[in-house]
Amino acid sequence: MQRITWRAALSGAAAGTINGLLGAGGGMVLVPMLIGWCGLSDKHAFATAISIILPLCIVSVVVYGFHTPLPLAESLPYLIGGAVGGVIGGLLFRRVSAGILHKLLGALILWGGIRLLV
Repeated sequence: MQRITWRAALSGAAAGTINGLLGAGGGMVLVPMLIGWCGLSDKHAFATAISIILPLCIVSVVVYGFHTPLPLAESLPYLIGGAVGGVIGGLLFRRVSAGILHKLLGALILWGGIRLLV
């Protein structure tokens, strides 16, 4: 197991803050930080981000749940679809190059940014 460094801890804190504040996006912050700041390889950074996001989301759900009722019934279809998509993405991960993963992440960030501005 890799020793925890202050860069890794700050990367996780940045991802957690974004994820908790916006309800998503922690991985979009985390992947570039893991690659550029923590020195992980591209594929390792993507896989590490995925393993970190679930616990961050659980913490965010607990915090949100203390402050406002959670729309669990309305969330169920998204949860089911997300689980199916997660399985598909996990199966495709080994077949997709790091370059394609970067392009997909960049396109997703760009699309989300445009949608938020327009």
